[in-house]
Amino acid sequence: MNFLWFYIAVALAFSDIIHSHIMWRIFNNFYILLAGLIHNTVHSPLQTWIIHELIEAIFHFCVISLLFFSFKIGMAAAFIHFVIDVSHTILIRDLPPIPHRALHFVIESAFFMLIYGL
Repeated sequence: MNFLWFYIAVALAFSDIIHSHIMWRIFNNFYILLAGLIHNTVHSPLQTWIIHELIEAIFHFCVISLLFFSFKIGMAAAFIHFVIDVSHTILIRDLPPIPHRALHFVIESAFFMLIYGL
């Protein structure tokens, strides 16, 4: 059986952890300033949030594309991660870190299993 789906889901989980670490620990002040600039440009918290999620999706696209040498895999990973982030933020307000990671991993695994595991 092809385990590419599993490797992509694991890599995407690590990419999410790396993104959180880089943005909230290393570039925290820049990230807050960027959010303020985006908010002042679009004048809407909803649009600011969507732009934030799009920037995060671009980060995941770059990491996964480089890791697997495939724009197609990178695009699929960024897309599913974006959809899950937007969906669970709307439907499930406050999700602790471990259930948040588990939710992403289960749905992303199922998504990539449908594409690469069958």
